[in-house]
Amino acid sequence: MGSGQRVAVFGAYGHTGRFVVAELRERGFVPVLSGRDAGRLGALARETGLEARTASAEDAASLDRALAGTTAVINCAGPFAVTAAPVIEAALRAGIPYLDVAAEIEANLDTFARFAERARDAKTVVVPAMAFFGGLGDLLATAAMGDWSAADEAHIAYGLNSWHPTEGTRTAGAVSRRRREGRRIRYSGGRLEYRDDAPPTLEWTFPGPMGRRAVIGEFTMADVVTLPSHLPIPAVTTYMTVEAARDIAAPDTPAPAPVDAHGRSAQTFLVDVVVRAGGAERRAVARGRDIYAVTAPLVVEALSRVLTGRTRAVGVASAGEAFDAPGFLRALAPHIDVDLPR
Repeated sequence: MGSGQRVAVFGAYGHTGRFVVAELRERGFVPVLSGRDAGRLGALARETGLEARTASAEDAASLDRALAGTTAVINCAGPFAVTAAPVIEAALRAGIPYLDVAAEIEANLDTFARFAERARDAKTVVVPAMAFFGGLGDLLATAAMGDWSAADEAHIAYGLNSWHPTEGTRTAGAVSRRRREGRRIRYSGGRLEYRDDAPPTLEWTFPGPMGRRAVIGEFTMADVVTLPSHLPIPAVTTYMTVEAARDIAAPDTPAPAPVDAHGRSAQTFLVDVVVRAGGAERRAVARGRDIYAVTAPLVVEALSRVLTGRTRAVGVASAGEAFDAPGFLRALAPHIDVDLPR
């Protein structure tokens, strides 16, 4: 448990940030609310009784004040192309760990490229993409690899029954598209490729009860950054169910709506990860509900492990490199049900 440790949450009033604040409190941490919108921040502070510190990614001094006296910072404020580097800089100045929930491919690449050496020299842990996209897939692939030292290919199929995006998801997606000039990305031959053609529509056989579904192939997510950062796999492909891909593409799809006391939506997910090497195949599967809500136990479990010294890496490290993947995944019950290779 957190034993009253103070943790800064940047972007605390956002959709995912609120889930993170609630999970931190559930586990005994004391969130310090932060973000640039003083009005929304103040409203959340009055609602929760927690301390609020207004800060902006454009104002280094305000970030220093926001992190003062905290043991770590969780960045929930997208677009991460704008916020990740300034908040990491502030964490390095404060000498505390940094975690974020970035799904933006480019922002995660930037974090590894810009901060790997500095974070390692400072003996600080920086964990990007510690979320549903990027973190969960990496943990599942790492667990599936087991004692394999390398694999030929990894496939991550996202079986979402729907995808009602938050405002932050839409904004971050627009920033990513601008950075890559509207092109799509795939990871093949050990490198990222930028393509102008349309991704293929395929079929994927998910474990029961989902079964065979139409998916968008090469629906590339942050897993193409997190997995190759530590696993020798030259081809990483991600897939998305057609229904969810249509939802996220449609401009009139509404934001997620809460349907239970925890604020979760009715969205369900099944993540099916297959790794292959030399004709052999291994599989790991996760099932759960609400990709935004489930990010909270993912990042808070990571935080707890970082603060208690249960990490396998120093510097910038993805979830699968930083943590014992099978143990981490099993610790997420009852938030996520997992099937792992024995």
